[in-house]
Amino acid sequence: MAEPAAASEQSRHIVYCGVCTLPPEYCEYGGTVKKCQEWLEKNQPDMYSRIWSPEALAAATATLSVDAKDRAAKDAKKKAAKAEAAEQRQADRLANSVVTIKRIERNKRKYVTSVSGLEAFGLELKKVSKDFGKKFATGSSVTKTPSGGEEIVVQGDVSGEIEEFLLEKYKDIPEDNIELVEDKKKKASAAG
Repeated sequence: MAEPAAASEQSRHIVYCGVCTLPPEYCEYGGTVKKCQEWLEKNQPDMYSRIWSPEALAAATATLSVDAKDRAAKDAKKKAAKAEAAEQRQADRLANSVVTIKRIERNKRKYVTSVSGLEAFGLELKKVSKDFGKKFATGSSVTKTPSGGEEIVVQGDVSGEIEEFLLEKYKDIPEDNIELVEDKKKKASAAG
């Protein structure tokens, strides 16, 4: 009896980089070569040695002319410097980003708490808003600000609890980058 045609076909298992999502052979064309190499060395050591070992690199450049080797070395240095500069810019942006938690008085003893600046840390506002609503058992929504950005508005005075919750759940937000602000309505002056 003949084997079915589907059984004779073999599927391929392709590894994708955990950093840039390209196959590891193409990571050098992405902007995160150094991070990709670290990921590959940690997660796929055999493939790392096949692609990035000194022997593999020497074999890949053996057929190049002296001029081409110099150009390749210069390009590699440029790419490394560019990637390093991008990482530095990202680190600076995160260091200068501030999450503002503002307690806003509405009427008499009614408050809302607004949280802005979370998107700088790569957080999805709708998901965080949903987390706030569940955690504090209250209404929480993403609203547009007059300046064009977005913020999360949570019903009730939960500013202190939100700070603790952010520090506990989202570890990539440094405590120094969270700012608590109290915004009171101005009282009408009594004319008389």
